[in-house]
Amino acid sequence: MPHTADMQVEAWSPTVAGCIGEAVRAVVEGFADTSGAAVVGDRAYAITAESDEDLLVSVLEEVVYRMDADGEIPLDVEVGAIRSAEDSRGLSVRFRMADAGTAVAVGAVPKAVSLHGLQLRCGPGGWTCRVTLDV
Repeated sequence: MPHTADMQVEAWSPTVAGCIGEAVRAVVEGFADTSGAAVVGDRAYAITAESDEDLLVSVLEEVVYRMDADGEIPLDVEVGAIRSAEDSRGLSVRFRMADAGTAVAVGAVPKAVSLHGLQLRCGPGGWTCRVTLDV
């Protein structure tokens, strides 16, 4: 990124839920080597938002929040199929979490998810997303 306080990730998958999961993995790989990190448990969340892009942002905000509040980072993520309600979209997320202190830092830790340049699109090859995080 041109701005040194930003990290941008791109991810892709055949499904929108898979694309969100790949974005989580890309964000974590951008700042931590978790190969030797100590597992602390699983965390499950239900997320509701107005759009698929908002779901992506909400999932990544949960990752940032867990790092800041609990000192935990995802080792793996499972994203359930997206459900439609009247005026919203929802999904369930399960993270396999690790103690962030046992991971090796390889980059700056994200502090927030930016809406600038946010993309989540379906194309001929499946779903792609691009998201920028403030570090």
